[in-house]
Amino acid sequence: MRSVVQRVKRASVTVNGQRVGIIASGLLVLLAVGQEDGADDIRWMIDKLVGLRIFEDQEGKMNRSVLDVGGEILVVSQFTLYGDCRKGKRPSFSTAAPPEQAKALFGRSVQGLRSYGIKVETGVFQAEMDVELVNDGPVTILLDSEKKF
Repeated sequence: MRSVVQRVKRASVTVNGQRVGIIASGLLVLLAVGQEDGADDIRWMIDKLVGLRIFEDQEGKMNRSVLDVGGEILVVSQFTLYGDCRKGKRPSFSTAAPPEQAKALFGRSVQGLRSYGIKVETGVFQAEMDVELVNDGPVTILLDSEKKF
């Protein structure tokens, strides 16, 4: 699994002109599922997301997690994170999971995040979405369950 995580002051996702997910302060997570991903990848990603210490403490150091600050999470499916542009200029998505597998693992990831008592909103899987955010910092982190970066 791969994700782009942004610390946000607020974020929302809109589909066909209708806002389907909105959060206040917390994390915007663009999440992609790879062909080889499974339960271990889900657990790894959930643990990282809820424990990622990218919120400031009283001394101004990034030392607190979304759990510590009572933040919210907006998770948006984004298979293009598996786009491979090493050859040519058109990305290859050959390592991204097929839609059925990706949707199931995406759903399990969202359920896992919610099990921590965090407010979790989502976009609509496979929909054309407009994502709006106010990045806080800006702080943007890349995560990969295979630890490729």
